[in-house]
Amino acid sequence: MRVLIVEDEITLNRTLVEGLQEFGYQADSSENFKDAEYYVGIRNYDLVLTDWMLPDGDGVELVSSIKQKSPRTACVVLSAKDDKESEIRALKAGADDYIKKPFDFDILIARLEARLRFGGTNVIEIQELVIDPDEEKITFKGQDIELKGKPFEVLTHLARHRDQIVSKEQLLDAIWEEPELVTPNVIEVAINQIRQKMDKPLNISTIETVRRRGYRFCFPKKA
Repeated sequence: MRVLIVEDEITLNRTLVEGLQEFGYQADSSENFKDAEYYVGIRNYDLVLTDWMLPDGDGVELVSSIKQKSPRTACVVLSAKDDKESEIRALKAGADDYIKKPFDFDILIARLEARLRFGGTNVIEIQELVIDPDEEKITFKGQDIELKGKPFEVLTHLARHRDQIVSKEQLLDAIWEEPELVTPNVIEVAINQIRQKMDKPLNISTIETVRRRGYRFCFPKKA
């Protein structure tokens, strides 16, 4: 998953980025409104964490802009403002959460994880298929499946968004650290490995190709 941190306090910015990276997230950082707009324009984010008071703009206005373009992107506002009017304004603008400064870092990470979590847990269970992102482990009917690295991450991302068609660009943004330096063909390679190492041996289908649009998680097959 890819997260954007927008915070002009450099030390806090770095702390947030490093903390999220330790939990396995791809984390980009910006220290101002303009750079944040640039990142949002070229990459797809699962979550944007932004300070309210930026040196060149308003974090709440950034949230509003993001939600208009990508309603599924979770947005969390950090603010030193502790009045209820400010919190109400942020939430009405589209923020999914409002966290007041100063804050406990462990609680912040827990709240961000809650926004990114699938179904209340990191483990994805779909009938007899179990995907555990923390352990990088897949089991089907109790049998362990040997699928690691990028193919595992691609499968996990599609399973988390199994009601959506996910484009190659979205997969690159979510999984690769510098997606601009990677060709979209790596997605095809990962999908092929999933089908060869998992679908074919188990006689199931987990991912379908939607022509010209991307991929969709399709397990179990609907009658």
